[in-house]
Amino acid sequence: MPTFDYAFEVDAPVEAVAAFHEDTRVLRRLTPAYVRIHRFDPLADGAVAEFTVWFGPIPIRWRALHRDVGPNGFTDIQDEGPLESWAHTHRFTATDTSTTRVTEHIEYEYASGWDGVFGRLFFGPAALKILFAYRSWRTRRALSG
Repeated sequence: MPTFDYAFEVDAPVEAVAAFHEDTRVLRRLTPAYVRIHRFDPLADGAVAEFTVWFGPIPIRWRALHRDVGPNGFTDIQDEGPLESWAHTHRFTATDTSTTRVTEHIEYEYASGWDGVFGRLFFGPAALKILFAYRSWRTRRALSG
């Protein structure tokens, strides 16, 4: 099963980073323009996020369920979507009183057939690296002033 890891530091205390991610408006700030959010429940175990990822004229629907929600992170699991499986764990770790390390860990598996081709193309390591570089920039910008 492939994995993807990405980490970055934010000049903000861990409590501020956790509160930032609990705010339902934040997903829109962290999401590129090619993603349309349809539903995003307040962050809690069992919360649902539904969105469409647009790759040109190709819409890819995605539904995620949240679990293991706590003060130091959470996990979202693909319930419906383009991959065979997807588990994305967000962790927030204080490196000192005013700095937090955000760690993103994804375990995923591509589907077979055409779905697998699209998955490899649109959710491969290069695409994920670009997405998380964008998200880290947006997070730092929002929290570091």
